Amino acid sequence: MASPAKSVTASPFAPKTYPEIPAIDGVRFATGAVGVRYEGRTDVMLALFDKGTNVAGVFTRSKCPSAPVEWCQAHLKSGKARALVVNSGNANAFTGKTGAKAAAFTASLAAKATGLRPNEIFLASTGVIGEPLDATKFEGQFEKLAAAAAPDGLFAAAKAIMTTDTYPKVATAKALLGGVEVTLAGMAKGAGMIAPDMATMLSFVFTDAPIGAEALQAMLSKGVATSFNAITVDSDTSTSDTLLLFATGAAAQRGAPKISEPGDRRLKDFRRALDSLLLDLAHQVVKDGEGARKFVKISVEGAVSKASAKIIARSIANSPLVKTAIAGEDANWGRIVMAVGKAGQPADRDRLAIWFGDIRVAYKGLRDPNYDEAKVAALMQQPEIAIRVDLRLGKGQATIWTCDLTKEYVAINGDYRS
Repeated sequence: MASPAKSVTASPFAPKTYPEIPAIDGVRFATGAVGVRYEGRTDVMLALFDKGTNVAGVFTRSKCPSAPVEWCQAHLKSGKARALVVNSGNANAFTGKTGAKAAAFTASLAAKATGLRPNEIFLASTGVIGEPLDATKFEGQFEKLAAAAAPDGLFAAAKAIMTTDTYPKVATAKALLGGVEVTLAGMAKGAGMIAPDMATMLSFVFTDAPIGAEALQAMLSKGVATSFNAITVDSDTSTSDTLLLFATGAAAQRGAPKISEPGDRRLKDFRRALDSLLLDLAHQVVKDGEGARKFVKISVEGAVSKASAKIIARSIANSPLVKTAIAGEDANWGRIVMAVGKAGQPADRDRLAIWFGDIRVAYKGLRDPNYDEAKVAALMQQPEIAIRVDLRLGKGQATIWTCDLTKEYVAINGDYRS
C-alpha cells in the first residue's frame, strides 16, 4: 500500500488568489489518482492536443537523465505532439532498462486509450529517484482520463504534478500575432533539486498560436536563459528537468498568421509574452523552495563579461553560508565577498562594492563608512531581498534568483523517502 503524503508548511509566498486560467483552444486536460507513491491525491495528468499541434522542448543536461527525458528527446525531432502524460511520486530515473520499458509501456497504454501513436505522446515523471516505476498502475486509467478530459483542467493538472511543492504554479499571458490575440498558459512544479541547466524540474506551456516547431524551439531555448536557467534553490540539477511548449495553431481559424521562421518579426510580441510567462513560473518555483521564507534577487554588474557575471551571481546564490545568513536575517556581507572570491572569475577586492537593497554595505574593499547596522537589519526582515554586487571591471551583468536555506529544508529532505 502506498504511504500517505507528508504535510509541509505552506510557503509564505503561496498565492491567496490565482489568476483565471483561460482554456487554450486545442488542449484538454484530465487528472487521476493511481497511487504511484501517495494515497489520497491526484498523481497523474493527461493532456490531449488537436491534430497539428507543434512542440518544442528543453531538458536537463544531467549525465544521468530520467527515462522520460530520453523518451521526449528521441521524439522531439518530429516537432509534433498529440498527448502529454505526467506522473508525480516517482521520477523513473536511474532505473536502467526497466525504466525505459516503463516509459514505453506508459506511452503504449496512453496510445491505445486515445487512438494515437506512442511517438506522438510525450512523457514526464517526477519524484523519488532510483525506484522502478510500476507502469501497470496506469492500466485502464487512460481510457477514463481521455473520456474526462476538458479544456478547463489546467489548474487541476498543475496540482497533480506536485511533489514537495506547497502550492500549484500557474501563469497566463496574451500576445498579438499579426494583429490577432493569442493566449498562453503554463504550469510548473519544483521546490527542491533546483539549479536548472536547461529547464526547471517540470514545466509545460500551451498556446493556440499557429507557430512552427523550429520557431518555438528558438524562442524557448533563448527564453530559459533569463528565467528557468537563472534560478536556484539548492544548487542541485534534477535528472528530470523538462520544459515543453505546445502550440495547437487553433488561432489560425481567427486569422492569426502561420509562422515557421524563427526570425519572423511578427513574433516580437509573442516572444515578449512567452519570456514574461516563463519568468513568472520560474519565480514561483523559487518562492516555493523547500523551507524557503525569503525570495532573493542576486544582481552582479561590472564583470568582465556576461558569462563571468552569471558565474559569480550563481556562486553567491548557491552559497550555503550566504543562504543561511539570509535565513537568519543577518546582513553578513563578508559571505558575499567570500562567494565572489571563490567563483574563479576576475575580481578585484579593492574595487568591490556591495548593496543590500539600496543600502551600500561595502565599498572599495572595506565596510562602507556610512554603514548603519540598524537599517540593514530592518531590511533583512523583509520577505523579498535584493543583493547587488558591482565588480567595477567591465560591463558584464547577470541576475540570479534564489531563496534562503532554513532548518525546514533539512527536515524535508531528511524525511523525503521515509
